[in-house]
This record gives sequence, C-alpha cells and structure tokens, in this order.
Amino acid sequence: MDYNLQSTTLSFPGKWVGGVSMVLGPIFLFVGVILRFKFNFFFPDQLEAFESSTILMTISYSLFLAGNILLSLGIITLTNLIYRHSPAIAIWGGIFTVFGLFARAFHAGIDHLAFQIVNSKNVAVATDIVAESYGAFHIVSALNGAIMLGWIILAIGAYRAKVLNIFQAICLALMSALPLGVLKGTTTFSIIATFGLCVAIIPLGIKILKSGPQPSVQKIIAWVMFVPILVVIFFVFGRLG
Repeated sequence: MDYNLQSTTLSFPGKWVGGVSMVLGPIFLFVGVILRFKFNFFFPDQLEAFESSTILMTISYSLFLAGNILLSLGIITLTNLIYRHSPAIAIWGGIFTVFGLFARAFHAGIDHLAFQIVNSKNVAVATDIVAESYGAFHIVSALNGAIMLGWIILAIGAYRAKVLNIFQAICLALMSALPLGVLKGTTTFSIIATFGLCVAIIPLGIKILKSGPQPSVQKIIAWVMFVPILVVIFFVFGRLG
C-alpha cells in the first residue's frame, strides 16, 4: 500500500474524528460480539440470556450499536480516500455501507425494546411479541442487501485505490458475512467478520491520525477535558428527555 495521505484533504468528518472512528468502531463491534458468544444465536436464547446476564448483554449490545454509529464516520473517511482514484466505487460503496449501518441501528432499537419487555413483563411475553412481529413490514428491510454488498464494493475500491493492500481488502469484505437482523447472537462468522474489520481499517485509522501536522499539547489537553464533559452533559440531557 503506497497511498499518500499527506496529499489528501480529508473533509467531513475530518482527520481526527475519522481516524478515531476507524480505530474505535471496529474494536467496539468486535468486543460486542465476543461478549455474547457463549449464548445461542437465535432471539429466544438472546432474550433468555438478557434475563440471566442483564449487565453483560446490555454492554454487548450497547458496544455493538456504538461501534456501528462510530463506524459510519469511519466509512465516510474511507470513501474520501477512495474517491480520488475511483469516484463511482467510493460513492456506491459508501452509500450502501452507511445505509447498512443505519439498518443495524434500526435493528438495535428493536433489540432494546424487546429487552425492556423482558424487564417489565417476562421472557415468555417478549418472545411471543418478537415472534409475532418478526415478519412485519418495515422500510429498513429494503436495505438488507446493502448491508452485505456495500462492504464488498468498498473493499474493491480500497484495493484499487491502494488505500488497503489485498489482505486488508479481503478482511474488509468479510464484513459482508456478519449476520444481520433483530436479536442476533454471535457465530463464528461474526467473530471472523469483526476481527477482519479490525485488521482492515484500524491500521489505516492510526496512519490517518499520525499524518499531517499534530496538535499542540495544550490543544490535546483541552480536547481530553472537553469531550468527556460534553458526553456527560449529553447523557444527562438524554436521560431527562
């Protein structure tokens, strides 16, 4: 890989947000799927697992959702790098992949509601409700193909643009095998796919963070203090609403 980051201007979301997202997003996804690996894959078992291991499953599903949200910014950064060499591939790969991440966020919302039914009622009621509504129409189902296809298109574009080497591009394409849908547990494919994502783009994220001028110590300290305070304020505000 001989891509010259120094000659590339990263617009939205910028070097720092994009680089951090490419590092933390894959890690959150990988840890999220690992934490629920010991539980069976299908939704009745996931609901039972939530009842017996509430904290563990809450952390697992929360990390997975946070990873998808962060990853959306990392993917936009990746498409910026691909765009200079292959605009069409960058656009379509980026669109499909980000749409797929939105679909996973939608599924996470349903997961959260189902878990709250376990809390307020019981596993049996939650299982019946999920089973009865599993095939219900929703517009996000149209994005299921995008979830799988986007990663493959991005991998091809990243390799052609020399943003990733052939091994990293294959690892990125493995994300197309990550199971999708509501209340999905972890399979071997889940671990392979998310680990492949880590191999593919964490090194690129680190390279982006190291490229170009570095901030002063004062600026780093200011951001380290400002970001946690902002997160706490947003969290408290969100809980009040």
